[in-house]
Amino acid sequence: MTSNINDIDLEKQTADQHSGSSNTYNRNGHRIARVTTSGDDDEILHIGDTKVYKHEFVAAFGGTLNPGLSEAPSRKFANPSPLGLCAFALTTFVLSLVNIHARGVSNPSGVIGLAYFYGGFIQLLAGMWEVVVENSFGATALSSYGGFWLAWAALETKAFGIAEAYDDPADFNNVVGFFLLGWFFFTFIMLMLTLKSTIAFFGLFLFLDITFLFLTISHLGHSPVCGKIGGYFGLITAVIAWYNAYAGIANKENSYFVVKPIYMPGAVLAK
Repeated sequence: MTSNINDIDLEKQTADQHSGSSNTYNRNGHRIARVTTSGDDDEILHIGDTKVYKHEFVAAFGGTLNPGLSEAPSRKFANPSPLGLCAFALTTFVLSLVNIHARGVSNPSGVIGLAYFYGGFIQLLAGMWEVVVENSFGATALSSYGGFWLAWAALETKAFGIAEAYDDPADFNNVVGFFLLGWFFFTFIMLMLTLKSTIAFFGLFLFLDITFLFLTISHLGHSPVCGKIGGYFGLITAVIAWYNAYAGIANKENSYFVVKPIYMPGAVLAK
């Protein structure tokens, strides 16, 4: 005699109820683990039949570039995220001031050294160290944006002869636009991975993506106004990046002002 799927589901659910299990099953007979909590301060998570403590997980937090609930790293290592965020923030801040023509400055040559050594090399190192602390998001983001600054600096370095390789300056301008468009798409992917993180973490990638969008339009649409708008959004992005960096460094031992994360709607919390 054969049973249909509903009969199988009912039998499994009944057996689990008798055994005290928190498992349920879908219509295909696959087990679905329910997550419940217990303890005086709800410090214990029950994932199906498995019991773990919340301190064994890391919650979404911009100060560690962690976009969601995940297991804590298995080895102790200093948090490299604030270093990478500061390198990104300072380089973005200075270039954005040039983009808005602050105090009449419009030549970005003074930013090249900063882009090579701080925004580029130091941020790339921070990204590699994120690999050590088992943070895939942080490794991808910081290493990629470190590469962005190195690539941007190469475009602006006369010794590379990149701009001079184009007979028509408009062609080089369009290539830079393509370059920025690619970073807009990449940043959008990163943005989608912060929807369950904190407001500050999400805001960082949101404003960065808007910055890339206006800078792309500035080059491909030959619109200096959009370049300035992108500069203003870049300044906002830099400030938010510094805020996230501060959140990753500040604690009760070194500061009177410790950042309390404000989570996005639907974010998973862990104490």
